[in-house]
Amino acid sequence: MAFENPDREQIKEILEQAGNIAVVGLSDKSDRTSYMVAAAMQQKGYRIIPVNPSVQGEILGEKVYASLSDIPEPIDIVNVFRRSEHTPEVAREAVQIGAKVLWLQQGIVSEEAGSIAAEGGLTVIMDRCIKVEDSILLGKR
Repeated sequence: MAFENPDREQIKEILEQAGNIAVVGLSDKSDRTSYMVAAAMQQKGYRIIPVNPSVQGEILGEKVYASLSDIPEPIDIVNVFRRSEHTPEVAREAVQIGAKVLWLQQGIVSEEAGSIAAEGGLTVIMDRCIKVEDSILLGKR
């Protein structure tokens, strides 16, 4: 059966209930899409937790973690800015830490990652931009 994203009402609920969003592949370069999306989400009031093993220190004023399992607090959404072939491992880690949602950004699709996450009890969203969905569904806050 082909993968289908949750409907818009479900996505709206996910965003309304989200607190901590771990952004896997968040760049420290302000001209990168991951940085711009995370900054916009942070400005809307979401807590952004950067995950990037290549960056030390902070991004957007938040401590950077090398992996999801290094984060010492619960994660609602794992938002992924990695190429599709890297997402199954991210999905496994998202399941291990008990995240609620695996969200693959626009242009990223992996049936394998989706299956791993869904079988682990996570809601899966693929090929959608979290910033765009938030703007459409929740508008200005």
